[in-house]
Amino acid sequence: MRKADKPLVWLHGAVKTPPFSVHARIETGVLLRRLQRGENIALPHSRPMPAIGRACHELRIQDAGRTWRIVYHVDATAIAILEVFAKTTQQTPKAVIDTCKARLRLYTSI
Repeated sequence: MRKADKPLVWLHGAVKTPPFSVHARIETGVLLRRLQRGENIALPHSRPMPAIGRACHELRIQDAGRTWRIVYHVDATAIAILEVFAKTTQQTPKAVIDTCKARLRLYTSI
């Protein structure tokens, strides 16, 4: 990690093999490193999640037979990982959105 890179703050979840395939874990690592270096990532790899909060997004990771989502928040000092989950429906489940909002409130109140 370079001195200017933002740290990752894992509030929940992990990216490991299994359940991620080796390919998906490597792709996730590359995307997270780009975020740490201050790069804005757009579709198809990331999309904004304003329903959760300002500066919240989800990484979209295609895996063998599964689609992963990593919900994250970008602030001035870090990238906060709010949730890691397997996407099984077209829409993000309300429970995931509510959980991410609660974790974001806790993170920003510290």
